Amino acid sequence: MIAVVYPDIAEPYRSAFSAITRGIEERLPGRITRIALPPEAPSSNLADELRTRNAKAVIALGRSGLKAASALERKLPLIAGGVLSVPDADTPAWLIQSLAPDPALLMSRLKAFVPRTRRIAVVYDPKQNEWLIRLARESARAQGLDMLTLEAEDLKGALKRYQDLMGQLQPKRDALWLPQDSSTVDESSVLPWLLRESWERGIPVFSSNVNHVRRGALFALYPDNADMGRHLAGAIVALLAASGLQPARGLQPLKQVLTAVNARTAMHLGLDLQSSGQPIHLVLPEQ
Repeated sequence: MIAVVYPDIAEPYRSAFSAITRGIEERLPGRITRIALPPEAPSSNLADELRTRNAKAVIALGRSGLKAASALERKLPLIAGGVLSVPDADTPAWLIQSLAPDPALLMSRLKAFVPRTRRIAVVYDPKQNEWLIRLARESARAQGLDMLTLEAEDLKGALKRYQDLMGQLQPKRDALWLPQDSSTVDESSVLPWLLRESWERGIPVFSSNVNHVRRGALFALYPDNADMGRHLAGAIVALLAASGLQPARGLQPLKQVLTAVNARTAMHLGLDLQSSGQPIHLVLPEQ
């Protein structure tokens, strides 16, 4: 039996974890048992549940699910998902599926939607997203794009970076990427200013957060939760079948994604997103 461990929390996270679990069940029918973790539950409770249910492996969802499962004295085969990043992200002991969309997918969408793009600018906190920016640089090189990466450790520093950056960006070649980064993208102050400035200057803004598209960003990639669950199920099967071989490990970007676009922003930029040949799953603003 494979235990799916997740926090018992309110919406909208409850629905997201439920969709991930449904995807796991689709791939592993009759082979999983669900364990919802109450807030602040001691790891001994989880250990007892796993023994009672004869669990042979664990899929941990969410930060608290991963924390509880990784603290177990009895080390079962473990993979995790539904988290953005983890401390010491360079060398985690398990395979961890991040919620951060794969930069390669973001850039391929950008090139299809805005073919004139030659350079991508991003402001980020290295404590949160150095691992992701490293992947982004590699993806940019592979797709013939330049990257301008600027570090900031807090919102004050990020705003200064953005203010300097906006004077340098050229609408005929540049685009701005907003990663999921609490130190550099604040939805109450920084985001409205950025979207207003980019609108006036004609700079495409794309994001790793679908809520930014609702506010005016051109497009975002966001998790396909059921497909993520199917991927996690396949990963735990591969781990159990490894038979002493070194299994895949480390923090991985999300490839199971959907695409949201803002039709009003696309029209303002003179773009026809529907003719790009790219999948579009959500068009905003909703009519």
